[in-house]
Amino acid sequence: MTEILALRHPLKLGLILIGLALSAAEPLAAQPAPLAAQPAPLATDGGMQISWEVRNRFRLFREERDFTSHVETLRAGSVLASEQALGLQSDGRGWARNTVNRLCIDLAGRVSEPCSRDNVKESYLTPTEHPVTVRLTGAIPVGATCAWSFDEGEGPPRTSTLDCVEPINFRARYGRPTLVNVEVSSGAEAAQRVTGEIMVRDILIAGLGDSIASGEGNPDRPIALSDEGFCFRSYIGGPGQFYRPSRAGYKGGRACEAPETLQVWQRQSALWLNAACHRSLYSYQTRTALGLAARYPHVAVTYLPLACTGATIADGLFGSQRARECLPGKSGASCQTNVNAQLAELREALAAAKKRQPGRHLDLLLLSIGANDINFSGLVADVIVDNSTERTLFRRSGVIGSVDESRAALARELPQSFAKLREALKPLLGGDLSRVLYTSYANPALNNDAPCPGGRAGFDIHPSFNADPARLAGVAGFVQQEFLPQLKNLALCRGGVLCRDPAADRMTFVDAHQAAFGNHGFCARASSDPEFDRACFSPTGDSFDPDIVSAASQPMLCGAGASNYRPYLPRARWIRDANDSYFSAMTYPQGLPAAIQPADVHDATWGIVSAVYGGAVHPSAEGHAAMADAALPAAASVLHLDAADPAEVIQEPLPPPDPAQRSDR
Repeated sequence: MTEILALRHPLKLGLILIGLALSAAEPLAAQPAPLAAQPAPLATDGGMQISWEVRNRFRLFREERDFTSHVETLRAGSVLASEQALGLQSDGRGWARNTVNRLCIDLAGRVSEPCSRDNVKESYLTPTEHPVTVRLTGAIPVGATCAWSFDEGEGPPRTSTLDCVEPINFRARYGRPTLVNVEVSSGAEAAQRVTGEIMVRDILIAGLGDSIASGEGNPDRPIALSDEGFCFRSYIGGPGQFYRPSRAGYKGGRACEAPETLQVWQRQSALWLNAACHRSLYSYQTRTALGLAARYPHVAVTYLPLACTGATIADGLFGSQRARECLPGKSGASCQTNVNAQLAELREALAAAKKRQPGRHLDLLLLSIGANDINFSGLVADVIVDNSTERTLFRRSGVIGSVDESRAALARELPQSFAKLREALKPLLGGDLSRVLYTSYANPALNNDAPCPGGRAGFDIHPSFNADPARLAGVAGFVQQEFLPQLKNLALCRGGVLCRDPAADRMTFVDAHQAAFGNHGFCARASSDPEFDRACFSPTGDSFDPDIVSAASQPMLCGAGASNYRPYLPRARWIRDANDSYFSAMTYPQGLPAAIQPADVHDATWGIVSAVYGGAVHPSAEGHAAMADAALPAAASVLHLDAADPAEVIQEPLPPPDPAQRSDR
């Protein structure tokens, strides 16, 4: 849910611990029909209709194949069903593992201007045209010939004549209507004319917020695990050493007595849409924007993801923040240690867009923020760190927090910060904060609508972890009864929250997913869970071999190789536990000052960090999909996407041809 178990003050040594043409005279070419959702017709009053759709309309994707795979699976209905289907199709390795390298935003977060989409260079933020497929549908006479004409208001219309069953691909100019005329001829039957209009709406959506907004816990290309063990040291008072699964392809020393540099280790890192922010294509924000594009064939969606794990309103939205980790590379020489403020990044992008297209504006802002502002990570640390040595160390360094401290921040600091944020967002949205879609968190610790029972299950990746039942129940209660209701009050200007103009200052609030999460917390288990999970993640917290000799070659007590773990298979829990975090991401933070980096990769600090720094107690891809299902109808409503299409199709018989005016095409 937040920057789980990462420290908020980087100078403390324990911080890292937990932490988108043809010329006017060219004929239009017939093209194969793409695998896409059925395009909406311009009219459905019987007879023939002109139907059209924007192709590859989620403009973050450079290649249409990546978009059509989502359109196909979304036909089943929900984003959750789509995610589950794609997870199975990829054998749990995830659909984003290759897509992440085919985007209009690079892995450092830079927008490609221009971006080559399906071999055509486009301006990403300010498109001038969109690829469109047009078809004649309805009661088409057998063997009919269609004479098409597309008039954009400048120059001669573009024309083409072909069999009426063939679709036509062309690039429609953005910002102006294209008048479509088709003459349908079939033998001795009277010719018919069908007319209509094509007007693409390009929706600009930005995403801001913290780890829930960024997609933490779901690397686009998860870590590849080795079946062999890797040694970590323990803090004083622990078992001394322990082995956990290593990274596949790692050639350095695996024993604690064989130190190795982080540079060698990082060559086998997980891959993220943005490593510095643990930004992921699986995030609910990305899936909401993608879902809008898939569901509405007459729009294109230009999406700008800016959310960053660990962000608070002060440090992340208004100010810069510490990077999560570095983009993997062979040299490892450079590392982005800080991430620019999200609001500054958004302002810069909008200013650049308006300079090229003065009428360009932000249509929708997706937002989740507030958990780090009340130190939720400190609450998680208090719940799961059980060993007395670590608890003492972490309490002294400020890693472990308390419900009382979070309650005080919820009452004082968060409302003040939220009011400041509200005022900063108004100029970006023309003063209309209803276009801010605030999606709330879900309680991560519920099953059967009751707090998880606690224990080591899902947290035995590190010897010091054990979810204390009493502390867990206290935190779950605080989240459910105080934190989540206050976030709703803040977004909606109610419950004593003062807003300058409540009618204009209310955001659009989304929390419809919370009920479903009541049965899918980190402790949820089912007989339909992946076979590896059922066999190798012990319900009693005994998943790993404590013997340092045998564990060096096989750390799993079940005898199966850790390489069989699949992070993107469907499972009952929609919240990553610490075991999931290690097995999916195994993150070692690099974007930190050299002075506080541990001496080598076997360091005791790395043992804890690797277990939680990649998304423990964060939603899985399924969880994010469920959140997107809740956000989608709200986003469509704010954008008025379900309003009746104003475009009109007129079908009428053609007048008899005038021989004096007739000419061959």
